[in-house]
Parts: sequence; structure tokens; C-alpha cells
Amino acid sequence: MGLAQAIDLTIVQSGVVLLTEIRPATFIGTGKADEIAGLVKSLEAGLVVMDCALSPVQQRNLEKLWNAKVLDRTGLILEIFGQRAHTREGVLQVELAHLTYQKSRLVRSWTHLERQRGGFGFLGGPGETQIEADRRVIAERIARIETELESVKKRRALHRESRKRVPYPVAALVGYTNAGKSTLFNRLTRAEVLEADMLFATLDPTLRAVALPHGAKIILSDTVGFISDLPTMLVAAFRATLEEVTEADIILHVRDVSHEDTEAQRTDVQTILESLGIEASDRRIVEVWNKVDRLDAEARRRLDNSAARMSAQERPVAVSALTGEGIGALIEAIEHRLTQDRTVMRIVVAAEDGAGASWLHRHTEVLERHVETDGRVVMTVRADPANAALVRARFAQDGAVSDTARSLS
Repeated sequence: MGLAQAIDLTIVQSGVVLLTEIRPATFIGTGKADEIAGLVKSLEAGLVVMDCALSPVQQRNLEKLWNAKVLDRTGLILEIFGQRAHTREGVLQVELAHLTYQKSRLVRSWTHLERQRGGFGFLGGPGETQIEADRRVIAERIARIETELESVKKRRALHRESRKRVPYPVAALVGYTNAGKSTLFNRLTRAEVLEADMLFATLDPTLRAVALPHGAKIILSDTVGFISDLPTMLVAAFRATLEEVTEADIILHVRDVSHEDTEAQRTDVQTILESLGIEASDRRIVEVWNKVDRLDAEARRRLDNSAARMSAQERPVAVSALTGEGIGALIEAIEHRLTQDRTVMRIVVAAEDGAGASWLHRHTEVLERHVETDGRVVMTVRADPANAALVRARFAQDGAVSDTARSLS
């Protein structure tokens, strides 16, 4: 029902249908289908939404029986995505998923698809049927969109390469839809991304810089929300966007711990992440338990005890993106996770080596910098293992490099 409400539909009746078996023709049994037909007529409903995946034949038969438009779960999610997408990339991704879905709905039993057009040449001939023409048009449009999205993918790859040259780590927000990702994004970045108590409030990815307490910066990325049984075509269509997650240095899995199905939602998100090649044991993942302000005292105590029993690596951070509770602890956790594998080094750069100082700014995170009386530049930098090796190779002469045990997290 939440999906239907997310697209501003007026729900006049809802219910659960118990099935012993799925009927090939109508999904549900004949008796229940006739019962619903009576309800649709008496309530003058123009749309029936079924929270399942219908085959094209089942959808067609139910529409004939009920004399109303029928949408299955995939179709409804596609409608929501179509309403929410605003950027060129988002619109293309949604259209691709919609056309892929629509292509499978072209069945001969719709009469307008059985008409034939004349062939080429003087003799004419049977030509192509309407269904074949429609399929051809859709296939051509899909090919054009895929070509455009391929250029989007390449552009995103170039942007990621540019960000790597300016060594700002990327933290990606993921989570079940309506878990509060956009609210948390706004809290951390002071941005104004749409936040609302609805499913799929944000579709288009947004990136903002965030300054950490010790002077370092990260790029925070807000991504599309996940949902159970997310259609495969949508995962495929949004793969260019979701690559931001696979390439991220840290993945913040935002959970709505006040939701009654929070554990099931966690499993759904993990399933989608695994389809992207990100295992549940990935060290980049930090769980963020959001909406703790909605919990009563007893539920909050149980939550804190549960977190305390976890290892330091797995321990989540409890926050309220709405009130700001726990945000400081979350920022500290982000900084600690990002820096735990990085080396802090003190570099002495000769006065005449301006290129060396510039190189350090490009390849490391410069934490401190001051000039000695003799003109030498002393820089404290932080680097990942690969760049730390490059720093040592570049500045190892004359003892210009020294590691420091200084903790910045």
C-alpha cells in the first residue's frame, strides 16, 4: 500500500488474497477474481494494483474481467520512478526500464496489435503486423537510450578519475527507500535535497563535499533507495548510478530502526548490494541506525545493548537525521573508517622543490603545512597504501619522510 500512496493514488479498498496455487490465466482463483470484479464495479475504481509480478497474459485477462487498468508491482514502481526522475540521466534510466517492461507486455491478444500494414514494392504482401512494428520501434528506442547511457557511464568514469586525482574519498549512502538517506545527506552537507516521508523521494544521485573535523574532505553521494523485489530491469537500468556505490571508499547503509520490518529491509539491501559485487562482510560498510528519535525508552535500551555486543568493526552508529542526535559520532566513525588503512607521514620538502609540494597536494591528503626559517616546507600528509609507497619513493632521500603515530580520528 505504501507504493500506491507514494504516487498519490486514492486507495478506496485494500486486502490480502490467500493463494493455494498461482493460476496461469489470472494469477488468483476465479472466485476471488469475480469477487474483486464486483468490488471494482461498485467502488467505480479505475485502477487495480497487485503486489506481485503478473505475466502479460494475466494482466490482460484481469483487465478484461475487471474493466479497469491493472498494474503489478513492477509496473507501479516504474510509474513512481517515472514521476520522480528529473535529471537527463534519471529520465533515460527510467525510460529504458519502462520500455523493457513494455516490450514484454505486447501480446497478440490486444486487437489493435493484430492489424497488418502493407509491404514494400508493387506487389504489397502481408507486410508486418502492428505488434511487430511496435516491437521494432521499442527496440530501436532501447538501442538509442543504451547508447546515450553508455556515454553517461563514460562521463561518470571520467568524473571518478578526476576525483581520484583530487584525493577526496567518496562515501555513498545506501539503504531501503524511506530510510532517511536524503534527510541524513542534508544534515551532513547542509544541502537541500528533497526529503519527504514517502517511498523513492530521491531518484537522481547527488554529490556534495563534506569537511571532516580534522580538515579532510570527503564526497558524500546520495543514491536511489532500494526496495524488496526490486525489478531486475531497474537494477540494470540504474547500474550507471549504482556504480557510484561500487567505487565508493565507504558505504553508509542507512536503516530505519523504527520500522517493524527493519531486519527484512536490511536483508533486501544486502541482496541488492551482493548483486553489485559488494558482500555483507565488505569492510567499507558502516551501518547507520537512523530514526532513533521514534523509539521509546525500552526499545532504545535494547538497541544500544545490541550494538554494544557487536565487534568494533561491525558496530553500527545510532543517529537521528531529523534531530541531529549521533551525527558527531557518525562523522567520527566515517573519519576513523577512512583513515584506518592510511598512513600519516611527515614530509620535508626542499625550498626549491615546488613541484614536489604540488605533487603531494595531488596525491595525498595534506593535513598540515608550514615553512621553516630556511625555506623548507614541512607537510603532514595522509595517504592510502598505494600512494604512501609512492611518497616514500619520491621523498625518501636524505630522510625527508618519516611516519607518525599521530591519531586523527
